[in-house]
Amino acid sequence: MKPLAPGTVIFHRYRGYGVITAVNLMTGWISARFGSEGRTLDLNLSCDQVQHADGEAIHFRAAPPDRMPHGRLMAMMRQLHEAGYQRLYLYSWPKPSGLHWRWHLFTGKRHWYQRSWREGWYGSGAEYNLNPVLGWGDSPGESVTELCSALARFDPQGLAQALGRDEDHSRWFAYVCEALLPNYAYSLGVDRSDGSIPDSLPVIPLRANVPAYAGPALAWPQGWAALWSGTRGHFMSLSDPVRY
Repeated sequence: MKPLAPGTVIFHRYRGYGVITAVNLMTGWISARFGSEGRTLDLNLSCDQVQHADGEAIHFRAAPPDRMPHGRLMAMMRQLHEAGYQRLYLYSWPKPSGLHWRWHLFTGKRHWYQRSWREGWYGSGAEYNLNPVLGWGDSPGESVTELCSALARFDPQGLAQALGRDEDHSRWFAYVCEALLPNYAYSLGVDRSDGSIPDSLPVIPLRANVPAYAGPALAWPQGWAALWSGTRGHFMSLSDPVRY
């Protein structure tokens, strides 16, 4: 099945050709504009007989899609680590509202607080649900290898900063990926009322109807303990230093 995203040309049995303006893959609803109509029309992919422009039927998948891109990011990072780009790191944590999960890729020195920020290297599930791309010229549904190539084309200077060895972190990350993918990801956020750090790495499901994680307890990444002061006030400054 071809990917769906804003700008995709579709065909509707009764309305003719149109262009998608918004997609929500969590619910299967899209918005589309047909002809010269000023208003968009909301359609459901499960029952409204929507087709691609070439006549290929669009079937909304029965299995729930990922609510966030963290699984794809982790698989991409693991492949880049194997290629020698071991100074690439993923920081993920919840938005203050708790409704969506943020992600931030950074390179260079492994410092979980003073992270380097580059345009297109961060985002959240809020945007991903409506337009399932990561922001560097990739397309929805691309493979791990295609994601790596898209990132290299988008920001070769930024990716070059990830070239180098960090065997401790890459070994930890590979173990975490083996334990969590494809159904789970990790979080570096802490939601305990007393501000204490959990004994093991928090795990979050990537989609609905996934059973609770029952795998081995996972250690925190290297360098995290050095940032932890044991006070809630200090952690709150670490959890969301930059709001976007």
